[in-house]
Amino acid sequence: MADIILSKSNWWKTACINAALRGINFASPQTLYIALYTSSPTDADTGQEVSGGGYTRRAVTFSEPVIADRWAVVASISDVVFPIASAKWGLITHVGIRDAATGGNLIYYGAITTPRTAETNDTLRFLAGQLKVNEG
Repeated sequence: MADIILSKSNWWKTACINAALRGINFASPQTLYIALYTSSPTDADTGQEVSGGGYTRRAVTFSEPVIADRWAVVASISDVVFPIASAKWGLITHVGIRDAATGGNLIYYGAITTPRTAETNDTLRFLAGQLKVNEG
């Protein structure tokens, strides 16, 4: 799968503004998870996440930020490999970064450059560096 540039969710925008400008602290997530979607999660977290067929969110770790021009960029530092699909997951069009293995809050999301249908016995993966977050 190709590079994915991610957008911020409403939850994350609110948490950041509250922390930076209003002194309202929030607990940073200790582990982040990649979720797969068959429709856009949107800023409001309304997309359709894959379910069933052996699907589970996968943990992801990001690099330290690199500052270039007006942007701070982080990228996934290792491959993110999903379990083998035991049933068809559908056309995977988007990913989300969430703060929990189930439920939780959507932090970032983005469209997959080349959507892919996950069939039974497929394994989906993102190579190290393919998931990127740009802040500017």
